[in-house]
Amino acid sequence: MSDLIISQYENGLPVVAVAGRPNVGKSTLFNRMLGRRKAITDPTPGVTRDPIEAIYRFDDRAVRLIDTGGYKLDKEGLDSIVSKKSIDIMQSADLVLFLMDVTEITPEDEALIKILRKFSDKVLVVINKVDNQAREIEVWNYYSLGFNQVIGMSAEHGLGFGELDEKLLELIDFDIKRKKHEAEEHQISIAVMGKPNTGKSTLTNRLLGRNASIVSEIAGTTRDIVEGSFNHNGKVYKVLDTAGIRRKKKVGENVEYYSVNRAFKSIDESDVVLLMIDAVEGLADQDKKIAAQIVKKGKGVILVLNKWDKLKDVPNQMEAAKDRIRFLFPVLSFAPIVPISALSGEGIDRVLNQVYNVWKQLNKRIETARVNEALKRWTENQEAPRNSTGRFKILYGTQVKVNPVQFLFFINRKNGFPDSYLQYIINNIRKDLGFSLIPLQVDIKEKNKQM
Repeated sequence: MSDLIISQYENGLPVVAVAGRPNVGKSTLFNRMLGRRKAITDPTPGVTRDPIEAIYRFDDRAVRLIDTGGYKLDKEGLDSIVSKKSIDIMQSADLVLFLMDVTEITPEDEALIKILRKFSDKVLVVINKVDNQAREIEVWNYYSLGFNQVIGMSAEHGLGFGELDEKLLELIDFDIKRKKHEAEEHQISIAVMGKPNTGKSTLTNRLLGRNASIVSEIAGTTRDIVEGSFNHNGKVYKVLDTAGIRRKKKVGENVEYYSVNRAFKSIDESDVVLLMIDAVEGLADQDKKIAAQIVKKGKGVILVLNKWDKLKDVPNQMEAAKDRIRFLFPVLSFAPIVPISALSGEGIDRVLNQVYNVWKQLNKRIETARVNEALKRWTENQEAPRNSTGRFKILYGTQVKVNPVQFLFFINRKNGFPDSYLQYIINNIRKDLGFSLIPLQVDIKEKNKQM
């Protein structure tokens, strides 16, 4: 048995695995059940590599649904790892949706049937692409495979999902004593981003305590967003492992293009981004582009220097690394920097402590009265400059938003308002109001005029 073990009813929910050979429609079924496109679908065999997880809710019930990588006989490159991981998930799941194509049974199907017969009592055979009457009749032939539970459906056209839900209710014991499921809205969401081979998947597996993401030296191994939840110091965290971001001219394959786009979209779904940097190789142009997007979205970010243990131990090494990063990343002057070894686990606690500190600042709200008390001190200590038409003045301000944090200040004249004085206000907000670790959006508006 692999070290990948899915505990029964993890997070209080039964586990349902979608399994089958490549190109049989697993990801299409997965997406259709969720009502949104979460797993990448593409005619290229073997697109899904890592198991993709989501919560499927139906009839006042919920399950943890996992889309597995396709099982292959001819194993090249990562195929062997993908197939083994898929089998491990099937063995430990509470129910397996074994997807087959109504038009053919392939040698890969037959090989997978032999494996599934070992635990046939928890297998539901789902015959896909049943979209006409002739194909509905063909479904009966699949009972000869020896499984007791067989249904026909069309994942692409949305046919047969009512019967699928009925089977889930019939075959899963929802009344088993289980832990209370944590509501997703109480989770702190982390996206792990960076260029390929910086250790993103290794860190994700370390955080989750299981091999959720495939780890390989082959660049571009992770394609879909791989996610899972874990607890740390009484808080629930959700982690999103994303595809590595390469330079645009190197992203030619359609699947990788969608993977990279989806990785950038994960910024929107996260509270805090862990920007993974290879401590040995140093910073890259891709890191700067990712950083710019994070700041633009107002998300928290922590610069994680992975493989720190591979560097030679020299005096003031951390201080030198921070100085270089601050010089090359002025847009992230506020971001915490944490050295780690994802492989050994060294520094992981420090990262999570910083994640929580950043999250608290993202959700911090300052009362308007306190903002204006502070503003009075700042303007008395240093008046705003003046030009030929008179002195600029900040009249009052307020915090208008959290996560991302946004302030609005009303001024007497917007035209020509000096950027240097606005930066002075931002620096004081960070120092005096407790927003030292996050990006800030500070807007100005001329009083009695529209923005």
